[in-house]
Amino acid sequence: MGRIFEVRKATMFARWDRMAKQFTRIGKEIVIAVKAGGSDPATNPALRRCFQNAKSVNMPKDRVEAAIKRALGKDTSNYDEILYEGYAPHGVAILVETATDNHVRTVANVKSHFNKGGGSMGNSGSVSFQFKKMGVFKMKPEGIQIEELELELIDAGLEELGESTGENGEEILVARCAFADFGTLQKALEDKNITPISAELEWIPTTTVPISDEQAEEVSKLIERLEQDDDVTKVFHNMG
Repeated sequence: MGRIFEVRKATMFARWDRMAKQFTRIGKEIVIAVKAGGSDPATNPALRRCFQNAKSVNMPKDRVEAAIKRALGKDTSNYDEILYEGYAPHGVAILVETATDNHVRTVANVKSHFNKGGGSMGNSGSVSFQFKKMGVFKMKPEGIQIEELELELIDAGLEELGESTGENGEEILVARCAFADFGTLQKALEDKNITPISAELEWIPTTTVPISDEQAEEVSKLIERLEQDDDVTKVFHNMG
């Protein structure tokens, strides 16, 4: 009984830690969006995207409002979004997105994570050519005719539309577009009264590296190290 309790407690703490990390990331994204485009979501697509993502992870409304107030304040930190590149063990390419108010601290930490995880940090452009930056919209499939929606969204920049499985095993629809078409596709979905579960900009690998389960575990440990860093917002890889 005690063992079961410990496992459940560890799972619960892991869930809380993950949720806290998501809230911190979205909070930073809200600050960046507000500083760049203002606090009115009607005229700021990036802020609307932040609101969608906050809702998808059940981020409390007061935390969203607090992030907006921080962004409008005079003493708020200015976060710079910086992309770091490198390789994990077994030749797996890694992209690390960060939002930081201290470049020196962040680059030192990211480099340390790569080294301690058996990887190596590279220069700008050393890895990113193996990925394509795309807009990724995840939606509930209920009430949506996939073939009809696909035809209607092609002119808005849609490149891919298909079914996938969500984190909790539920079925979802995933729409992808080029980075430059993100705003256009976002508006097209809004015009059709479709509210995505989430709307993200992601680095999608153009090719993948096939590795064994044991090797994947090594790579995953490095990714986990990176994701635990407070300045890191997202980590992408081309592990097959």
